[in-house]
Amino acid sequence: MKCRHCGADLKLPLVDLGSAPPSNAYLTESTLRAPERWFPLRVLVCEDCWLAQTEDFTQAHELFSTDYAYFSGFSRTWLAHCERYVNDMVMRLQLTAASQVVEIAANDGSLLQYVLARGIPCTGVEPTADTAAAARAKGIPIVAEFFGVRLAQDLAAQGLQADLAVANNVLAHVPDINDFVAGVALLLKPGGVATFEFPHLLRLIAENQFDTIYHEHFSYLSLTAVRRIFAANGLAVFDVEAHPTHGGSLRVFAQRAATGRQPCSPRVAALLHQEVAVGMTSASYYRGFQTRTDRVKDDFLAFLLDAKRRGKTVAGYGAAAKGNTLLNYAGVRPDLLPFVVDRNPAKQGKYLPGSRIPITGEERLRRTRPDVILVLPWNLKTEVMQQLAYARTWGARFVTAVPTLENV
Repeated sequence: MKCRHCGADLKLPLVDLGSAPPSNAYLTESTLRAPERWFPLRVLVCEDCWLAQTEDFTQAHELFSTDYAYFSGFSRTWLAHCERYVNDMVMRLQLTAASQVVEIAANDGSLLQYVLARGIPCTGVEPTADTAAAARAKGIPIVAEFFGVRLAQDLAAQGLQADLAVANNVLAHVPDINDFVAGVALLLKPGGVATFEFPHLLRLIAENQFDTIYHEHFSYLSLTAVRRIFAANGLAVFDVEAHPTHGGSLRVFAQRAATGRQPCSPRVAALLHQEVAVGMTSASYYRGFQTRTDRVKDDFLAFLLDAKRRGKTVAGYGAAAKGNTLLNYAGVRPDLLPFVVDRNPAKQGKYLPGSRIPITGEERLRRTRPDVILVLPWNLKTEVMQQLAYARTWGARFVTAVPTLENV
């Protein structure tokens, strides 16, 4: 396999998670009786540009289909993050009713609803039909296509060049990362700014966050790799911030390399230095992640087996993609985890891909009163435990499996 950015041969493994179906390919009663498509789930690291990436087995249209079931607006934590982001950007960039904001991968409009409320013109790009429909219901104009150079040219020709281009949790999801970044450069006005948020590879490795790896994530990103990819496609990084979302993310600020006017923050050089100092530009840094991953998986499986032997009931919460990675790598099935609760009605009544564990509403949790509630989206554990605080009344305890098995 060749690196999807620089074309170098890929030889350095990060982790091999066996095989799994796409993490958001939820099953229905009818598809439950049909075979599933499983793909190898292996990540390699380019030793030339240091981009970590999954092997190519799936296409974007297979992963982000019409019935894509991830709606970001069901998380209060994420909505609060979006509102803070909009307030910060309006102040920092002095956005007004004369500005134009374009969000790529707008999902259900969770972020752009706050832009719209400020009276600032905005457009979302969202290829998945169900989430695009939810955004339109909020009054947000949506272009239902995958983003790249061709669409950026079309939007620019329509007068939709951006003062602010938003790309939250999408850079890792694109198979052709060069086309995507070059498209963002074309989308910006000469003095426009683009922001990108993505889980930081440094945190993923340091904290055993292997469940963040799934087919919808084609790339796993450091600032070192991102800066090189941007420079090769017409963008210059001028600032970076660390945020706690998704287990530890970076927000990278970029502008057109030739026409941008923003001064470069010393935070860019500081984080690049940190990544080099911990070893992210050396092969040895990436060796050993497999061993730590296997230890987490083994401990998790031993916990479920022990609970079953002792007659303890365990229920899952959060039919999230990261949970599907964990469950499928550990080989968990309904005999060990009978059901998973999720607030999203689009997931309720369906089954997790691979493990085929049923997804239910919260009423089953109240009815069955499990001894243990396994919080699969561990990055939202505070929100989940507040929502399910009533479970403490029957003595339920909350557990997360990543980065280590622990009571929370």
